[in-house]
Amino acid sequence: MSFLRALLSSARLVRRPAPRATAGPATDDDLLLDAPDARIAPALVAAAQGGYAPAAELLATTRERAEWENRDRYTLRLAAFAHHRQDWLTDWLLADPQDPDALLVNAELEVRRALESPAPADRLRPAGALIDAAAAGSPCDPVPWRIALDHARGTMAAHDTFEALWGQAIRRSSHHYGCHVAALRYLAAQGSTYRECFDFAEQAADDALPGSLIQALPVRAAFILLSDGLASAASPARDLVARIDKAADLAIALSAEFESGDPWAAEMRNLLAYVLVSRERWPQALEQFQLIGPYATSFPWASLTEDPLGRFLEVRDVTRTRAASAVPLATGGTRVVGARKWSTGRSRSNGHYA
Repeated sequence: MSFLRALLSSARLVRRPAPRATAGPATDDDLLLDAPDARIAPALVAAAQGGYAPAAELLATTRERAEWENRDRYTLRLAAFAHHRQDWLTDWLLADPQDPDALLVNAELEVRRALESPAPADRLRPAGALIDAAAAGSPCDPVPWRIALDHARGTMAAHDTFEALWGQAIRRSSHHYGCHVAALRYLAAQGSTYRECFDFAEQAADDALPGSLIQALPVRAAFILLSDGLASAASPARDLVARIDKAADLAIALSAEFESGDPWAAEMRNLLAYVLVSRERWPQALEQFQLIGPYATSFPWASLTEDPLGRFLEVRDVTRTRAASAVPLATGGTRVVGARKWSTGRSRSNGHYA
């Protein structure tokens, strides 16, 4: 069995339903980049004051209830905060060095720091022990294995090593979104073709039930293509253009499953808006900007500029103008406008789940 086929052998996932709502679009004054949801906000406020108890309680709840998707998201947010202010996490680890939740945040923090360093492979090697400790502290938890998959990407681990880690991850949660994103990023980093990345993402989306964020995986494959500028070539391959549009259509349908202004769907909608703008699908892009509500996210806008919120607002304003006078693309049209048309020329960032 090929490496790609081995990754595609994950089990079906469970549907996460969500009702639609009629909330109106947010005003500029309402927007806050990477705004926390109601559950993690108190933990971040306490961390800013040097306290770790709310973070410990939140992550313990996600572990005890097997809320693996929430656990992953909250771990990422807490590690991002600790990246700039670590005193509360240091105190937490000193108070309880074996706390599986503190170990998890610490492992994510060290992998994040290593991946953002000039020599990631060298800094990642000692982080392996931290990941092992986090995994041992919570044996049923897939999140340490998602971190291990990111670690493997940074160390350019061989396919058999990655495949073994992937097996451990999906054995714990075959439907884990973050692990699927980590696998896609590994494929791209390993030099897989865009067709191979789309093959993996599309098969995973096909295996997903309605309401799963894994249905947005093809849009992430499209983002990789667009952000590398290959889709802005004079004559992009017709099949790749068709796959970008198919990925966007699937993500539009997925977006409709969530409430307007739902923080759970925010990053997916920001990414979808990016791809739709790249395809000059202005009315559909505008609809996604309206559904985003107050939840602008750093990813993917940080791939374009040092000011992701400013770029979000700029692109949204352009989209409003163009949507008002948009002429639909002809059926079967193949023109793709790459993200670099409205970028600062900055390369892709290491934002969440890029």
